[in-house]
Amino acid sequence: MGQNKEWVSLEYSVSNPSADDWIGVFSPGNISASSCSPENPRTFPPFLCTSPIKYQYASYSNPHYKDTGKGSLKLQLINQRSDFSFALFSGGLFSPKLVAVSNIVAFANPNAPVYPRLAQGKTWNEMTVTWTSGYGINEAEPFVEWGPKGGQQGHSPAGTLTFDRSSMCGAPARTVGWRDPGFIHTSFLKELWPNTMYTYKLGHRFLNGTYMWNQMHQFKSSPYPGQNSVQRVVIFGDMGKDEADGSNEYNQFQPGALNTTNQLINDLENIDIVFHIGDICYANGYISQWDQFTSQIEPIASTIPYMLASGNHERDWPGTGSFYGNMDSGGECGVLVQNMFYVPTVNRDKFWYSTDYGMFRFCIADTEHDWRQGTEQYNFIEQCLASVDRQKQPWLIFLAHRVLGYSSDASYADEGSFAEPMGRESLQILWQKYKVDIAIFGHVHNYERTCPIYQNICTNNEKPFYKGALNGTIHVAAGGAGASLSEFTPIQTKWSIFRDYDHGFVKLTAFDHSNLLFEYKKSRDGKVYDSFRISRDYRDILACTVDSCPSMTLAS
Repeated sequence: MGQNKEWVSLEYSVSNPSADDWIGVFSPGNISASSCSPENPRTFPPFLCTSPIKYQYASYSNPHYKDTGKGSLKLQLINQRSDFSFALFSGGLFSPKLVAVSNIVAFANPNAPVYPRLAQGKTWNEMTVTWTSGYGINEAEPFVEWGPKGGQQGHSPAGTLTFDRSSMCGAPARTVGWRDPGFIHTSFLKELWPNTMYTYKLGHRFLNGTYMWNQMHQFKSSPYPGQNSVQRVVIFGDMGKDEADGSNEYNQFQPGALNTTNQLINDLENIDIVFHIGDICYANGYISQWDQFTSQIEPIASTIPYMLASGNHERDWPGTGSFYGNMDSGGECGVLVQNMFYVPTVNRDKFWYSTDYGMFRFCIADTEHDWRQGTEQYNFIEQCLASVDRQKQPWLIFLAHRVLGYSSDASYADEGSFAEPMGRESLQILWQKYKVDIAIFGHVHNYERTCPIYQNICTNNEKPFYKGALNGTIHVAAGGAGASLSEFTPIQTKWSIFRDYDHGFVKLTAFDHSNLLFEYKKSRDGKVYDSFRISRDYRDILACTVDSCPSMTLAS
């Protein structure tokens, strides 16, 4: 098989067929077909001691299978640093009994460097490249060959990380869902010229002096902070992954994931940077799915920075310092997301950071850690908001996974909070004081936009076009990128301007320092279904509004 991705055809026959016969894809190919009882509600059937990477019913593309016992499947495999086998089971998912196992198949080089993913570094003129391979540093030295497109190429070394089963916090990540993650490499490409096209190639140099290469990729470096040019940002949460061949997988509830991914790929020339704000791939402890996700987004993440926020399905696990202590991460407790992707944090377990892109300042919070007043994260958020020069970067955006602002999602309305409990109590003072333009959240699997709002009151009654000061912050729920949709409450609030029960994502386009376009697009067709514009001068940002300027008297 080729280097990264291949379709294989599988043929099978059985003398005693049944409607619930199924075929599992396993990697490594040497499997245990014995059953392992579930350890908690996050462990799903089939309850095999070797979990299949994915599986499909034998009759999926064979309507006469139950009569003939014969069938075939076309399956897509991605390079995951090991060989594969296919196993036919009877007894359905709850009582699987092994009938037959195929021969082993493998990619030509299972250890090859794959799935490059870009992210902004800790300064505007630094790009990081992270990728996965099967080569430890004792076998080969990882590096990136890169330089201006058509110009002289240099080499930058890469650091290497990995982790083992003992790094996981519980099942299934520590038990049936465990799979060796290989080695994760990150290189830092520094002192980039602004708005310049660069090419890069992943490389590994073996001890005998030979090389292994990935194909050539390219990216455009970030604009200088404050630079006046058209800048386009896509933001969404809760996308996940899905199988192009129609196979089933553990935690399969992200029906919109491929539509969203494909819309971004098709429009990539009109996107400069992506923010995926939590609930990244929903592996929930079935670790092979992180490979599947990085393969799915490779056309995007290898070309433009792919920035993350941490969600409950990455971090939450009891007794591990998670603010909530639920079991949503399936025992991963943040280890996978902190290693598989780079984010410019000071400490990757504290998944909050700021990043600048031209005329934008983004302050990214970590809702799986305490954000309330007096905490380390609260102090970071205030510093991020307070330190921006609004003459250079007029567009101030707050991003987080759980809704800390406003949402009409039924789950929040049932609690009477219309947001995460304790969500906006501390932070709304900061949003107002520092005049945050838009706060965007995931977690609720739908789309909603509010009026500019402060303390539950609309501060501006316009809807499609805001001229001058907003006097509050527009709150957006954008968690509909892939996961199963969540219902809205029937309660109609004054602050809710637009709701959509569908899969989609948002896009911000800054035309200059005075004009910003916001668009909500559906994943099924890429068309705009909600939008607004902001037009203002620098003096509009300086103007005082309620709680945004310190109270003064002539005497003071």
